[in-house]
Amino acid sequence: MSELFEWSDGYSVGVQEIDEQHKELVGLLNQLHSAIREHHGSEASRRILDELADYTRTHFMVEESLMRVSNYPEFENHKHNHEELIAQVQALQEKLDSGQAAITFELLHFLKVWLTRHINEADKHFGDFFTQHGGAAEWSPQVEQTMKKKKWWWKFW
Repeated sequence: MSELFEWSDGYSVGVQEIDEQHKELVGLLNQLHSAIREHHGSEASRRILDELADYTRTHFMVEESLMRVSNYPEFENHKHNHEELIAQVQALQEKLDSGQAAITFELLHFLKVWLTRHINEADKHFGDFFTQHGGAAEWSPQVEQTMKKKKWWWKFW
């Protein structure tokens, strides 16, 4: 069976650091999809959802940091969109904890649609701004080699 979200270069925002993080988010979303589809149980699904939520928060911090250092004019609006998603996920986690909700395919669909729209609209707009204003689109060869060698950085992003 196919993945929920298949990454393609069409989702690239033109900033390697952000693209690599988006790929991680897509991978976690696909892991959650597999866990639900293969009936791994609510505990396994919840663990992946929590990992996805934590990584999303870290990704948003990195993205917002790049926006601040580049004086991105849409920073406040973009940050607000991030905060809204985090609030929705936190509310969902609270409902899961109290037994008022379950991790479902509808949740996966919501997350996929949100991520797709956010990448294709807001993040691509920022990527264009960032590179046009002197931001590096790609890692240096040395950084590339280090980052691809081992995903030690995953916990820090």
